[in-house]
Amino acid sequence: MLDELNLKRERENTEAERHRRRRDDLNDKTREWVEKRDALNAQVRALVEEATQHRIQRDELNAQVKAAKEERDVWNRKVNELLDLLNDAKRRKMPHGAVPVSKLKRDLKALEFRQMTSVLTVDKERGLIEEMAKIQAEVRRLEKALEENEDVRKVSDELRGAREKAESAHRMVSQLAEQAQVEHDKMTALYEQGDAQRRQADLAQEEFIKTKMLADEEHRKHIERIREVHDYDKIIHGIWMRERGTEGAGAEVDARRQAEEIFERFKKGEKLSTEDLMTLQKSGYL
Repeated sequence: MLDELNLKRERENTEAERHRRRRDDLNDKTREWVEKRDALNAQVRALVEEATQHRIQRDELNAQVKAAKEERDVWNRKVNELLDLLNDAKRRKMPHGAVPVSKLKRDLKALEFRQMTSVLTVDKERGLIEEMAKIQAEVRRLEKALEENEDVRKVSDELRGAREKAESAHRMVSQLAEQAQVEHDKMTALYEQGDAQRRQADLAQEEFIKTKMLADEEHRKHIERIREVHDYDKIIHGIWMRERGTEGAGAEVDARRQAEEIFERFKKGEKLSTEDLMTLQKSGYL
């Protein structure tokens, strides 16, 4: 009987050891997943911080773009105002009886279109060219006369300056908008990297939880087997003591019979309750 009990005890002890090793391996893996998760989360924080700096820079540039657009719009309105003033000055300073330059230019365009789209005889084309040359000469004469007029020249100079300011503001808008787009693209790329790293960190957290649960289960099984070993130790010790005449004397017959029944159940592999173990102890089996 003792040999059989010792064999069963060794089997339980072996199983307990197996569960302990499995638990320790799983706990090692749990620590690895925690380290990986924490490292990934640290990378996510660094990426988010860097992306935030690009977002701040983008927003500052966008504010500058807005200011540059407002300045450009001011100068564009000034250009339109000066254009109206220039046209008015040209009309007022136009030589008496002269055809307005704007009408002459429209006529010239009409003749150029006719020359390109119509089939003309040599004489008609020559006449058309002569008429175009006369109009061009008249346009140059009138424009020269207007350019020499002080009032027209003054407004024209103001218009030139306003156009330069408007073009400069427009270039600034383009430059700032390009810089803002670069910062936006960098921010977006970093946020995307951060999201990818965060997903990896979430997966590591899931693996950590699963591994931790498995480790806890192995620990539970280890403790359960150890308790079985201890139970065998108590019973084996009780039998060893009884065989050497150290069992308690004077126990009642019914108590001993009950203890024997419990012991028979144990030999059949049944689980014993705490009360059963106490009965065995009182009867001298433990």
